[in-house]
Amino acid sequence: MPHPLNPALAATFPPPVMEARRWLDGVEFTADRPLINVSQAAPVDPPPEALRQAIAEAALNDPQAHLYGPVLGMPELRAELAHQWSLAYGGEIAAQQVAITQGCNQAFCATLATLAGPGDEVILPTPWYFNHKMWLDMAGVQTVPLAPGAGLLPDPEEAAAKITGKTRAIVLVSPNNPGGAEYPAELLRAFADLAKRHKLALIVDETYRDFDSRSGAPHDLFSDPDWPRYFIHLYSFSKAYRLTGHRVGAIVAGETRLAEVEKFLDTVAICPSQLGQMAALWGMLHLSQWVAGERAEILRRRAAMEAAFADLEGWKMLGCGAYFAYVTHPDPRPSPDFAQALVREAGVLMLPGTMFMPQGANGAAQQMRIAFANVDTDGIAALRDRLAGLARG
Repeated sequence: MPHPLNPALAATFPPPVMEARRWLDGVEFTADRPLINVSQAAPVDPPPEALRQAIAEAALNDPQAHLYGPVLGMPELRAELAHQWSLAYGGEIAAQQVAITQGCNQAFCATLATLAGPGDEVILPTPWYFNHKMWLDMAGVQTVPLAPGAGLLPDPEEAAAKITGKTRAIVLVSPNNPGGAEYPAELLRAFADLAKRHKLALIVDETYRDFDSRSGAPHDLFSDPDWPRYFIHLYSFSKAYRLTGHRVGAIVAGETRLAEVEKFLDTVAICPSQLGQMAALWGMLHLSQWVAGERAEILRRRAAMEAAFADLEGWKMLGCGAYFAYVTHPDPRPSPDFAQALVREAGVLMLPGTMFMPQGANGAAQQMRIAFANVDTDGIAALRDRLAGLARG
């Protein structure tokens, strides 16, 4: 007889990106119609050469690159992030209020482990980032969906109506994955006031902050001297510096919470990758202009996406920003079936909206997420042509 499985883990849906990759099995793509892969929001190019050289030099010449480090991360990196974020957000952040993690997903899991357990509730706007939902399911935490309004923006008043005695946190992602929406500063402040009033945590995942189309700080939440009591900020170095394989993320939170985070991280990974942290620090110190160029290119691709879908018959764009466009499709097939058919019929891999919504949610069967960051403007034009060709065919 097989050993029993953890019921919560067994009931959690499988990783969506891995599931989508299996749709490619047995499908052949030709040189004149290669696969257009818009399924995953991760850089596919390596870091810039100067950063790779810094990584190589650290690997060869710095013995610390190969040893355990502090559980909460390198002091130098924690201090630099605190310094840069204090300037960028107009607030006061201390190095002791920063923890470095093995990627932003681990930052989320560690944070939630300090907040909620089986039977507790967390409010999650839809469409949600599927890994957030997966972790809550595994941990036995009840996800309370918050449907979006116009522009895929959640409503604080609707969130307030969903708060119960079991609610522990509200989670926001801005710029949003999967919807692309950039949450206005006043909206984030309204959610912060709501969390503060109800003694909840407000978690804001800003993995894609480096590609926000707006100038200046995206919010003023760090300007409140009381922010450590209710606000938790998450970040990833993976996108800005193309360090996906090095797994470096961050949590900014009160010191009391980070003491609890340290327990979680010590039992899971002991410490973040030393080499990855060295790379992240080098990037923060030397690559601001390079990142600005990366942002400009992503904004060009965003504009190309908006133009491509403006007159694409039957398609409607619900949100577009950072790495993502969130759209509705005109095909009569529900989005999971349509997404698999797109691989065979158009040579396109994208994810269905059902991967980002509660089961049976209204509209999910007509929705798709397009991760366009790895497709240049010519590729976006080719994507439009293939989708248009489906309708003609």
